[in-house]
Amino acid sequence: MEYKDYYQTLGVEKNATTDQIKKAYRKLARQYHPDVNPNNPEAERKFKEINEAHEVLSDDEKRRKYDQLGADWQRYQQAGAGSAGGQGFDWSQYAQGGFGGRGGADDPFGGADFSEFFSSMFGGMGGGGGGRAPRPRAGHDYQAELELTLEEAYHGGPRTLTVNGKNLRITIQPGVEDGQTIRLRDQGAPGQNGGPAGSLYITFRILPDPRYSRDGADLTMDVPVSIYTALLGGEQVVETLSGPVKITIKPETQNGTRLRLRGKGFPVYRQPGQFGDLYLRLNLTLPQNLTEQEKDLFRQLAALRK
Repeated sequence: MEYKDYYQTLGVEKNATTDQIKKAYRKLARQYHPDVNPNNPEAERKFKEINEAHEVLSDDEKRRKYDQLGADWQRYQQAGAGSAGGQGFDWSQYAQGGFGGRGGADDPFGGADFSEFFSSMFGGMGGGGGGRAPRPRAGHDYQAELELTLEEAYHGGPRTLTVNGKNLRITIQPGVEDGQTIRLRDQGAPGQNGGPAGSLYITFRILPDPRYSRDGADLTMDVPVSIYTALLGGEQVVETLSGPVKITIKPETQNGTRLRLRGKGFPVYRQPGQFGDLYLRLNLTLPQNLTEQEKDLFRQLAALRK
């Protein structure tokens, strides 16, 4: 029987915290999940290994027994564990009763997801006591991504997505950010032995918008302004995500001038009625295809400015 290094499987140090283990597990589970890798036996095998490692290292009691056994593994093998059931080795100090052996009716994973090493270590081998009822197990978490346009993220509202063949209708709160993840309880895999269902983690991907750049709840957009309006001043209508706004441009406005429209930016997530600001960057546009008369007038203006 092969010893399995669960720390190496998750890519963490042996002194890793519970949060570090959880973070590493979620990253790998997302990478090797069967939904992401359909018809890929290698990814399926890796996914099972990741779940097995997480099952042990996320449970304080299992992790303690696993760490304790690590130092004794060579002696355990020498005692004949791999071929003679570990006779001569005091397995009872490590093994946990309750599963009744690998592949039995009480095996919470149906004998398919956990290795022989796990089943021997935590399946009651040599330390028996199989009369205890199996502990409830929470179902695995699911991961999903949802693409939104900037306007969809601005307004929020209902959306439907399909996860593992199941259609889910969710309501998106206005102001979600790119890469933001929300959790839906009980929408993951079913629990086992009466345990709760897992959770569904949805990560939002906000598509780039050619008009705006976003910084939290603030937006910036470029606004073209004619040279005549910039020189003489005037009014101009700007389209924002909340509708058209009329702005006043002062005479002799320089190229690159920034104007701030308070409250015309992005909604602040889960703070109804609060918005960021919209910054307008004024870009002067020069006239093209000048007539000879226009050129002459510009020459006269240039001469006056000398």
